[in-house]
Amino acid sequence: MSNRKRTVLVTGGMGGLGESICTKLADLGYTVVTTYSPGSSKAVGWLAEMKERGYHFHAYALDVGDTDACASVISQIEKDVAPIDVLVNNAGITRDMTFKKMTKVDWDAVLNTNLNSVYNTCKPVVDGMVERGWGRVINVSSVNGQKGAFGQTNYAAAKAGMHGFTKSLALEVARKGVTVNTISPGYIGTKMVTAIPQDILDSKILPQIPVGRLGKPEEVAGLIVYLASDEAAFVTGANIAINGGQHMS
Repeated sequence: MSNRKRTVLVTGGMGGLGESICTKLADLGYTVVTTYSPGSSKAVGWLAEMKERGYHFHAYALDVGDTDACASVISQIEKDVAPIDVLVNNAGITRDMTFKKMTKVDWDAVLNTNLNSVYNTCKPVVDGMVERGWGRVINVSSVNGQKGAFGQTNYAAAKAGMHGFTKSLALEVARKGVTVNTISPGYIGTKMVTAIPQDILDSKILPQIPVGRLGKPEEVAGLIVYLASDEAAFVTGANIAINGGQHMS
């Protein structure tokens, strides 16, 4: 199977890291499908902007925390486009606050979008990968799932849980030509991070990063491209840190 024939689904692909993942995979000949939050107003504009840049992406509204919606939309994608060969679980949200202030609603929102979503998207695609004898699942976690972070009990729990899922599923499908891996980015120069006031970046964040800068979205996308490739067939159940040396385990 050549890269040109492979179809990748990137959840939360419109913006920041997701956009870099989509464009880098498209540059290598993958057919790229992405999802966006239902009710988001940016899908039409984003698709038009991407088309101007030469990218023809397929996009579907999807609440990744909704199990039935994931089954339905992924079934539609496979009818409209092709079976999914590579799944990149990139969609995620934050509801940062101290545990003292955190409500059950804040906890549930983050666990549902960041962790339950991994079950919801893998469930409809992994059996097909196994049947075809080839597949890649790449779960985008976070350095804070490894080391914890003040005000992120919900987010860190979800991102750590994601890797437990990765390891267990990897064991189940390892002999079937399907790999399952986690990547854990540190601070990446997306709009969300660059919106942090410069003095906070300079005084609190950059001093924690030995390479002395934020990561680039295309660097993370490059790691995902590798994990999606034939050359990565011996890498499974791994959690690959990409954090500029901020946290080493």
